[in-house]
Amino acid sequence: MELFKSKPSISKKTILVIDDEEDFCYFVKLNLEETGNYEVLTATSGAEGIKKAINFQPDIILLDIIMPNMTGTQVAEALLNNKSTKNIPIIFVTAIAKRSEVGRKDEKIGGRLFMFKPVQFDDLMTEIDSQLK
Repeated sequence: MELFKSKPSISKKTILVIDDEEDFCYFVKLNLEETGNYEVLTATSGAEGIKKAINFQPDIILLDIIMPNMTGTQVAEALLNNKSTKNIPIIFVTAIAKRSEVGRKDEKIGGRLFMFKPVQFDDLMTEIDSQLK
């Protein structure tokens, strides 16, 4: 007779944050990992982000649009053109416009969702969970 049953293993989802603002990466990583549901990788350049996406195959990518050397749209295009990363969901995170300027909450760029900085953590969690379903 088995007295103790082991809990089923719940695997954490992997999120890759690609943003040239180190503080943004740090705080998003800290808050997401604190939930216990995610492992978060960060990259502070587009080229580094592409390498990490290929090597680690994250479940979702949070991607800044305005970055030096390589924009977020260029990174997304490179990921879309790579057969190993083309199906990874991307949420663009941008400071190029404010929600009040655009008006709608569910804006998309190239069919991909984008959110406005500063990102509200609850909104970010909602969008991540929605994309991972």
